[in-house]
Amino acid sequence: MNEKKNVPHGRGKGGRPPKENPAFRRLTVNLTDTQYADFLTMYEQSGVASLSGFIAARIFSEEFRVVKTDSSAVDFVMKLSAFYGQIRSVGVNYNQTVKQLHTTFGEKKALSLLYKLEQETIELSKIGREVLHLCEEFKEKLLPEHP
Repeated sequence: MNEKKNVPHGRGKGGRPPKENPAFRRLTVNLTDTQYADFLTMYEQSGVASLSGFIAARIFSEEFRVVKTDSSAVDFVMKLSAFYGQIRSVGVNYNQTVKQLHTTFGEKKALSLLYKLEQETIELSKIGREVLHLCEEFKEKLLPEHP
């Protein structure tokens, strides 16, 4: 009767498929506090996803890569993305405003309000040009040309 319980049913096996060459050998290394701090610094700079992968790469002399991210560049890109989203929403609101002006007000009143809207749009386009200029400056500083 016990033997029947161990026999699998006719269904497929659940779970993850087994690896072809699983890594199950474990090594232990003792480090001092300063060595461990240096090791963690090297691991963080490498950008490798797993600690064991980093150790194996260092043991077998694979290439050691340092990935550095410039926090100012990340902040700049995030703010630029938010600004782009705001520009898109202004465009949607602009179209809705023009449509509403034509349907709500008379021709003279609509034209005077459209003139004011046009002046503000000109100011917004100047700001857009300044942003593009700043983007170009930032790009030149961040990515200097290589000969």
